Amino acid sequence: MRESGADFPHKRVAYLVLILLFLVLFLIPVRAWFTAHGGRWLYIFLFSASLSGLLVPPVRILAQRAGVLDIPDPRKQHGSATPLLGGVALFVAFCLSLLANSIFSRDLLDILLGSALLVAVGVADDLRPVPAGLKLAAQLAAAILAMSGGLTLEVLPPALGGWAWAANGLLTLLWIIGITNAMNFFDGMDGLAAGLGAITALFLGVLAYQNQEPVLGWVAAATMGSCLGFLPYNFRPGRPASIFLGDSGAAFLGFVLATLAVKGDWAADNPVVALTAPLLVFGIFIYDMIYITLDRIRSGRVRSLKGWIEYVGRDHLHHRLEALFGRRSQSVLLIYGMSVCLGLAATVLRRADTRDALMLITQGVIILLIVTILEREGNRRLRERGVKPGGAPGSCPGDAPGRRV
Repeated sequence: MRESGADFPHKRVAYLVLILLFLVLFLIPVRAWFTAHGGRWLYIFLFSASLSGLLVPPVRILAQRAGVLDIPDPRKQHGSATPLLGGVALFVAFCLSLLANSIFSRDLLDILLGSALLVAVGVADDLRPVPAGLKLAAQLAAAILAMSGGLTLEVLPPALGGWAWAANGLLTLLWIIGITNAMNFFDGMDGLAAGLGAITALFLGVLAYQNQEPVLGWVAAATMGSCLGFLPYNFRPGRPASIFLGDSGAAFLGFVLATLAVKGDWAADNPVVALTAPLLVFGIFIYDMIYITLDRIRSGRVRSLKGWIEYVGRDHLHHRLEALFGRRSQSVLLIYGMSVCLGLAATVLRRADTRDALMLITQGVIILLIVTILEREGNRRLRERGVKPGGAPGSCPGDAPGRRV
C-alpha cells in the first residue's frame, strides 16, 4: 500500500524518532534511571511501544511480498487488499520487552507458550483458512497450557473439594476461550481490537498497581505498549488501515488479556470486588458475546455449538453502531469511551465497600442498557436499508476472526 507523497517525509521522521527512542532505551544508565525512580513499568511500556512501531513496517512489507493479504469482497468493509500479520509485530514486541527486562516466571512462560501456539495457528490461517475445529482445539490447548502452572479462577471455595477444583477449571477454560474469541469478534473495524486491547491492559495494570502486583503490572504495560505502537498504522480516521492484526494478533491479545485477568488477585478480602472488577474491565467483550449469542439463538440463525462457531455475521456492537452513526471512526471512539467508563468503575470498585460496590455495578449495568438501546436503533436502521444483520456460515470460530467482516 503506497503512502501519499505529502505523508512520506512525516512518516520517515516519525520512524527515525522511534529508532532513536529505542536505541536510547538500550542504554544501561537509562534503564537504571527508570528502575531507580519506580518507573520500570514506564520503561517496559516505552520499550514495547517503540519496538512494535518499528516492527510493523517491515512486517507489512513482508506480508505484501508474500501475498498475505486480506482481499476485499462484498461482505468486508475495506476496499483494497490489505496486509495481515500485524499480530506478529505485537507478539515479538511483547515477548522481547519482557525478556529484555528479565521478567520471567513459570506461569508467564506458560502464557508465552500458549500465545506462541495461537500466533502460529493464526499466521497459518492468514496464509490459508484453517478449519474452525482446529482453531478451537488450539485455543483449548493454549488455555490448558496456561492452566498447567496453576493459573485458575477461584470462584468456588476449596472447601468444596474436587467439585470446586473441577468447576473452577471449567470456568477458567470458558473464560480464556471466551475472551480470546470475543477479541476476535471486535477485530472487525480499523483500530477497534488494538485500541480495546490497550484500554483493557491499562486498567489491568492500574488494578495490579492497586493490589501491589508489580509483575502483573509490567506484563500489562508490555501489552499496552505493543498495542499502541501498532495503532497508528491500523487506526487512521479518514484513511484506511495500512495493516490488519490478522487472526494471529486478535487471538494473541485476547488470550494474554484473559490470562492476566485470571493471574491477578484483585481483592483477597472481598470476593464481590475480586469477581466484579475484571468483569467490568472486560464488560464490553462479555456484553457483545452474550448479546449476539442470545439474539442469534432467538432468531434461529444459530441452532448448535457448531453453528455458533462457524457463523459469520454483521450483527456485532460495532456494526450496529456504525449503522446508527454512519461513520466507523465514531463507532470505534464510542466503544473506546464505554470501555474506559467501565474500567474507571473497576478501579474505584477496588476501594469501595459492599454498598458502594453494588452502586458501581449498577452503574455498569445501566451503561450496557444504554448500549442495548443504541444497538437496537442501529439494527432497526439496518433493516430499513434491507441489510440483514446475519451472515452465512464460515470456516473460522468467532465470526471469521482476523477478517474484516
